[in-house]
Amino acid sequence: MTRATDELDELSMPTESQTVNQFRAPAMPLRETRISEPPARSPVRSTSNGNGGHRPEFCRESLKIILLGLSLTSSFANRHATTYRGLVRELTARGHRILFLERDRMPYAAHRDLPKPAHGRLALYSTLKQLKERFTRAVQDADLVIVGSGVEEGAAIGEWVTRIARGVAAFYDLETPVTLTNLSEADLDYLCASLIPRYHLYLSSVGGPILDLLEKEFGSPMARPLYCSVDTNLYYPEANPTKWDLGYLGAYAEDRQPGLDELLLEPARRSVKCRFTVAGSQYPKSIPWPKNVSRFNHLPPAKHRAFYTAQRFALNLTRENMVEAGYSPGVRLFEAAACGIPIISDFWEGLDTFFTPGHEILLSSSAEETLRHLREVKHPEARRIGARARARVLASHTAKHRALELETYALDLLQVPNSPSGLPALKAVASNRD
Repeated sequence: MTRATDELDELSMPTESQTVNQFRAPAMPLRETRISEPPARSPVRSTSNGNGGHRPEFCRESLKIILLGLSLTSSFANRHATTYRGLVRELTARGHRILFLERDRMPYAAHRDLPKPAHGRLALYSTLKQLKERFTRAVQDADLVIVGSGVEEGAAIGEWVTRIARGVAAFYDLETPVTLTNLSEADLDYLCASLIPRYHLYLSSVGGPILDLLEKEFGSPMARPLYCSVDTNLYYPEANPTKWDLGYLGAYAEDRQPGLDELLLEPARRSVKCRFTVAGSQYPKSIPWPKNVSRFNHLPPAKHRAFYTAQRFALNLTRENMVEAGYSPGVRLFEAAACGIPIISDFWEGLDTFFTPGHEILLSSSAEETLRHLREVKHPEARRIGARARARVLASHTAKHRALELETYALDLLQVPNSPSGLPALKAVASNRD
């Protein structure tokens, strides 16, 4: 195994705060909130800029939004960070007033790569008691309060939010299949089954049949997809020397390790002339890394682009529960695609609704298939595959798209006049909280 801790330092990259401009939205008075039966699932309407994205127009209604998430300041072993950062920035750019509440805890406190976010407001709290003492009024006055998956004592926080919030209370699940599998056995620290009907909106990073399951079996009044997204200020093509034939970016996960072994480590053992790399934290010291595999520990988002663009191909691996659920695009999938790097991925149901296999993405289920792609897909075709995948991401999966989708869900539930969907008044579901 090659230790490559400093290998990316020569590829200098701006930090997030250097690539974006700060905007603070003005305070808006709280509207009377009426919440009710959800609108049907439908594509979100938006204004195209003719280049696969959306113009950063201000929303006609400025919302006060509170996000209680795992961590905004640290991306260490935390794939939620890049999704939250892009979402906060784009919601702020659309004129919304954002407050992100983060628990001050380890290991994130020791690994803060964005201690002072450039957008929205950030506040840290140490205990549930402190959270309630300091932010009860803010939660009551907010138009939308979102509690994220993985938040410590999230179930207790959710009970508090759904009891006192006068606006929309939502749960954002960035690992929905894992959550529902575990809920079938016992309540979780961040969510219990009885809370799901109390949230007006269940936002899921996984789409497809699991949305119907959330509504019909778990009683959610409104389950909607809010997939992970890519921050196009950080992820884009860049001319760098090719260092590796295949690379993977992701923290260690026990259920994902067999896929890494089969689709990257075994090809490395069989093809000693090829160069491979794995970046991510928490891998056990007992893993026998082949000598032609360069290892990085944690890489902050500011170095992701340099890492991706130094690869011929990027490997995408999906956790076991996500594969079983289908329709589960991970954030790393969109990030690599946005950099224009051709992706070799495992297969899951619904993948073809995000990328067309053989045209925008390559599939592999064995070491032999991975090696065949490395040998047979020549540079010109590989770059065309990467370019097509990037175009697909820019058209549908940026942080701007997710901000607009979230805005639309919230405005529909708040019954704001001239909301994007123009849906009729909805009847109350407050009885779910009794």
